[in-house]
Amino acid sequence: MNNVNTTPSLSVIVLAAGKGTRMKSPLPKVLHPVVGLPMVMRVLNVAKSVGAKELRVVVGYGESLVRRVIEPLGATAYPQKEQKGTADAVASADPASLNGLVIIMNGDNPLVEAKDLKSVIENFNEMKADLAVVTAVMKNPGSLGRIVRQKGELKAIVEAGDAGAETLKLREVNSGMYVAKAEVLARLLPKVKPNNSKGEFYLTDIISLGLEEGLKVVAIQARPQVAFGVNTQAELAKASRVVFNRNRRRLLENGVVMVDPNTVYVEDDVEVGSGSVVYPNVYLRGSTKVGSYCVLEPGVHIISSTIADSAHIKSGCYFENAIVGEKVQIGPYARLRPESHVGREAHIGNFVELKKTTFGARSKAGHLTYLGDATIGEDVNIGCGTITCNYAADKKKYQTTVGNGVFVGSDVQFVAPVKIGDGATIASGSTITEDVPAKSLAIARGRQVNKPDWTPKG
Repeated sequence: MNNVNTTPSLSVIVLAAGKGTRMKSPLPKVLHPVVGLPMVMRVLNVAKSVGAKELRVVVGYGESLVRRVIEPLGATAYPQKEQKGTADAVASADPASLNGLVIIMNGDNPLVEAKDLKSVIENFNEMKADLAVVTAVMKNPGSLGRIVRQKGELKAIVEAGDAGAETLKLREVNSGMYVAKAEVLARLLPKVKPNNSKGEFYLTDIISLGLEEGLKVVAIQARPQVAFGVNTQAELAKASRVVFNRNRRRLLENGVVMVDPNTVYVEDDVEVGSGSVVYPNVYLRGSTKVGSYCVLEPGVHIISSTIADSAHIKSGCYFENAIVGEKVQIGPYARLRPESHVGREAHIGNFVELKKTTFGARSKAGHLTYLGDATIGEDVNIGCGTITCNYAADKKKYQTTVGNGVFVGSDVQFVAPVKIGDGATIASGSTITEDVPAKSLAIARGRQVNKPDWTPKG
């Protein structure tokens, strides 16, 4: 007998049309970032992670900006022409054209995780439901709609503004997430009427409509985070704290040592190897990967960079899209700009800046140096105050190539394009404008003249 996949296809409709007036920001609410990612992106990523085949986002305020974020993720935008309520928003996404299971989510609920959606879907299927509202028990329900049950079964959703004193004591609330069979959603939505003071079409009404029709309508209880919506800057900050805590906990459980975890800021895709030590006020962003047995001192800021095992990054360093080899020492106060690659056992000292530069194994640049658009070989010594003059009058960038075993004295300027052969020595104070052969001494400076018995004239 052939195995037949009976799991219905999953579609997700994300409501993201609101302006977010209480945010007091020109940015559409759902584009406000939580730990580096726009809220709506977080919601879509979670939906994709549980196998959603169709992602539909209802857009309104800031439509063009929202499209730029959602469309690269494979989502389709559906404009809501007028803000006429949540049921109207869902109807704008053309649910009648969907099949299988549909989950309706809010674009400003950034704390929902894949395990939450998986649990909701499993419960829905096990209960053989037609329609469900996802609920949560909150310590302070506030203005969220209350879930009224009778003998454990869902009876109604009562908006806080319409609730009596006893109903307001209930702590189980409507999270704003719904699950429905596609055909049920398509049939019930047109029946929603604007019978309220605002004259809007409320999505909550599909619950009472489903109960009236005798459908299997249930309330599926989830974690409180699922009901956390962001409407103010304070709530946005709170959401970020929750995600930072999740990420810190993940690293701690994997054997990372944090001197003061509450002062370490880690984004979702960051990885740190076991045995590494992270000091206070470190920010790890993007796709950063840090190996094992590394030390990140206070004030280090790393963006989408790779740090190999046993590297020591000292205080105040700033890296962006860089690669650092094993047993490297960098800093304090060094900067690696994009496309910089530091070889194993190299040393980059204080106030050294690299840009689009490959810096060879065991080479050293102790302090006060700028190397841009350069290739530095292995076992090279770069003296204090050395710079590559890579940007020319024609507004083009040119390359500096320094071979293996080269000794560069202090206060040297390499005027690119220029090549320095293996084993060469560059005298301090030189401005190098021509290639230097291997094992040569290059001196390019004015001859010193001493004038005895000289005094300045008045």
